[in-house]
Amino acid sequence: MQTDFLQPEFLRQSIDLAVATIRDTDPARYDDPSPCAEYTVRDVVNHLAFGFLLAHRSGAREAWDPSWTGEDRTPYLVGLPEDKWAQACADEAEAAARAWADPSAWEGDASMGGTTMPADAIGSMMTAEFAVHAWDLAAATSRTVDVPDRLAAAVLDGVLAIAPMGREGGWFAAEVALPADAPAFERALGAAGRDPRWTP
Repeated sequence: MQTDFLQPEFLRQSIDLAVATIRDTDPARYDDPSPCAEYTVRDVVNHLAFGFLLAHRSGAREAWDPSWTGEDRTPYLVGLPEDKWAQACADEAEAAARAWADPSAWEGDASMGGTTMPADAIGSMMTAEFAVHAWDLAAATSRTVDVPDRLAAAVLDGVLAIAPMGREGGWFAAEVALPADAPAFERALGAAGRDPRWTP
């Protein structure tokens, strides 16, 4: 596991990566397929938007509305024109990053969508979540993401921690086998059921 004092930095980097990728995605591509089975580009953007809301509420220890589910449109995107989604996502992502910037946010327990979990596990999971889905979005639109080595190692830690649960719950596809000396981010993608060589 990465050094604890770096956790807020890695989550901030992962959030920034996801926001930049959303900003650079043309809404005209929202109907395109993505590496996530049955997810369009629109669905990936919405999933990231929902993740920002989850991260914000859990980091700030704010109540979760049980009517909010990841199967629906993220509440703050409902009724919003798609060309406004990127800014709405950026605003919520910034609130999430601020909530987790204080090292105390990583202590004790927090609620993740209404489920109590260790706060540091939530932060690690969200660090992985944002980077992996940024790659999904980039790959779906024939782009790449630049993940620094230290962030890639943190993302790999986060994916490996939840991969068995993810496969059991159907969130991850079967692991894609990669060489042991493959870059850390590619191994994270493989562990999350992604083929790093996927193309549209």
